[in-house]
Amino acid sequence: MKGRVPMLDQTDLEILKMLQQNARMQWREIGEAVHLTGQAVGNRIRRMEELGIIQGYTAVVDSAKLGPSLTAIVTIFMKTTDHKQFQQFVRELTEIVEAHRVSGEGCYSLKVRVRDQAALNELLDAILAYGNYRVNLSIGEIK
Repeated sequence: MKGRVPMLDQTDLEILKMLQQNARMQWREIGEAVHLTGQAVGNRIRRMEELGIIQGYTAVVDSAKLGPSLTAIVTIFMKTTDHKQFQQFVRELTEIVEAHRVSGEGCYSLKVRVRDQAALNELLDAILAYGNYRVNLSIGEIK
């Protein structure tokens, strides 16, 4: 049935929780925690990947340790109702680390990480082709 979420049992949910905490966990380690063999865990993980439940794996990086950086939350107010070109623009830029279409004030909310103020200004100038913006600078990450 299209659009229907496949049933996951408690073991699947425990496996997902462990992978979300540490995507590099060995299948054997997970298996010990959920009382399965590593091969059985691998089969479950592959099944969840094929079903689109697990869509990818990522590394969480402490950007402050990579050098000076500036984080901004940018609210976009579109000039047009044709959003496809803007969405493609957003997908192509590595400086935009999160992008959400929002209701309420504005059309999009972007989380942006750039090396400095000059790089932020360059990005904001490029955004002006699609709409106006409001910028909030992060002064510290809580979570």
